[in-house]
Amino acid sequence: MKELVLIIEDNPENMYLMRYLLENHSYEVEGVITGPEGIEKAERIVPDLILLDIQLPGMDGYEVARQLRQNPVTKTIPIIAVTSYAMIGDREQALEAGANAYMEKPINPDTFVADIEKIMENIIK
Repeated sequence: MKELVLIIEDNPENMYLMRYLLENHSYEVEGVITGPEGIEKAERIVPDLILLDIQLPGMDGYEVARQLRQNPVTKTIPIIAVTSYAMIGDREQALEAGANAYMEKPINPDTFVADIEKIMENIIK
């Protein structure tokens, strides 16, 4: 069975690249562009992993992570914040909101999937 990844990302180019890379490594991918859609979709499909942009329209990724952690259905799904926010404290803020890990954009297409898999190994330990 393929692992299912939910991408919550409003930038079409970033969504396309992450989807392309993951699908070419045998992952099943679902994508949404807003936080509320992401919360609803995560509850409905219960993915193995959520890749969460922080800078989203309407509801930022921090609030999405908090709401996912409060929901009994989604509270244990690993969340990796994938964001261009790279200021001091942004990583800590993402982790405090409920993300398990943090990756900076732009992603490296050559190492993205391996980086995700390494993070997942550390989360599962």
